[in-house]
Amino acid sequence: MPAPNDILDLAIKKVSEDVNSSYIVNSEQSQRVNYICHVWNRSGVRALMACLLAKLHRPEVDIRKPYTEIGDDDSYSGRRYDERFIAEFIVAHDLPCNRTTAFLTPAFRNHDEMLTRYTSMVGTPQKLYENFLVLLDDVAKERVSPEKLLLEILRQLILLRDERNSRLSSQLASQQESDPSLLTVESIVSILQSHLSQRYSSRLPVLAIYAIYKTIESQLNERIVPLQAHNAADSQTDSLGDIEIAMRESEDVTTVYEMKTRKVTRDDFSQVIQKLASRRVAVKQYLFISTEPISDDIEDYVRELNESQFGVEFAVLDCLTFIRYFLHLFYQVRIAFLDNYQAMVLAEPDSAIRFALKDVLLSLRQSAETVE
Repeated sequence: MPAPNDILDLAIKKVSEDVNSSYIVNSEQSQRVNYICHVWNRSGVRALMACLLAKLHRPEVDIRKPYTEIGDDDSYSGRRYDERFIAEFIVAHDLPCNRTTAFLTPAFRNHDEMLTRYTSMVGTPQKLYENFLVLLDDVAKERVSPEKLLLEILRQLILLRDERNSRLSSQLASQQESDPSLLTVESIVSILQSHLSQRYSSRLPVLAIYAIYKTIESQLNERIVPLQAHNAADSQTDSLGDIEIAMRESEDVTTVYEMKTRKVTRDDFSQVIQKLASRRVAVKQYLFISTEPISDDIEDYVRELNESQFGVEFAVLDCLTFIRYFLHLFYQVRIAFLDNYQAMVLAEPDSAIRFALKDVLLSLRQSAETVE
């Protein structure tokens, strides 16, 4: 049998020659594929591609057994196919899928039995997992060939990719015709406020504060530590917070930002204090940035902490107020800040920032820069 990479290369080449012709005749199966390829949760389509690739590479396996823990001769590691072959493939072709393995998401990990139509998979939306399981069953019972199913998935992903790229390109082209110098501080803050208020926007405050440092980095004797993945826990990455600032010629982190899209609580401080106390770090200040109002109780608590001479100065700041002060203080680079924020938002994978949020940002900016 061809190697996994060869299977994928041949498939993408075939689909690219004619993206308008469907490979699935059965309307119910076609609808299931369409849903999996277009739903906001991008883990299902990547997992399905990995399973199909395994079946095409090793026809003797049971596609419903993507876990070596099952222990049967016809089981296989879906995660291995996902990480070794699908990961590189989707990046190479800019396919709208998660950039991290699907098999470490809660729904797909820790299974040690065959996946049937009735297997319970915990996650949202449930319809995604129902469709995933039915399609696995259809392949296992030869209601659809794994090759045609993989080709149809690639066709749908290519169409979705091209549609999104075309829309973003069109909006960016329109942006070139506008006059960003017309944007005031308040209009930029208004754009950010509307953008941060959207659903599933928890990554955005991190990018907004990061964009501040990116904009003035050349003027500072500090450097920004590269961001970790959105879904990476601090315990996994050994990081102290969402954003870390270090001295330019040193590895020592001196300032840490922790973003909260909820109210900051005393428990947040307790966790940070424990984390800092357990490690030898040179942190001078630890700042919580919140998109929610800051209570008087928390402000009083911060004062108590700073008077206790713990060695780290704490602060809790309102996100938009922080951005507004920065834009007024560095007024001449306000457009550069917005450009940096926009570039970072557009560069994030869909698993961190959904396409809808990218689309909204460009629409908000276009509206603000358009002179009636």
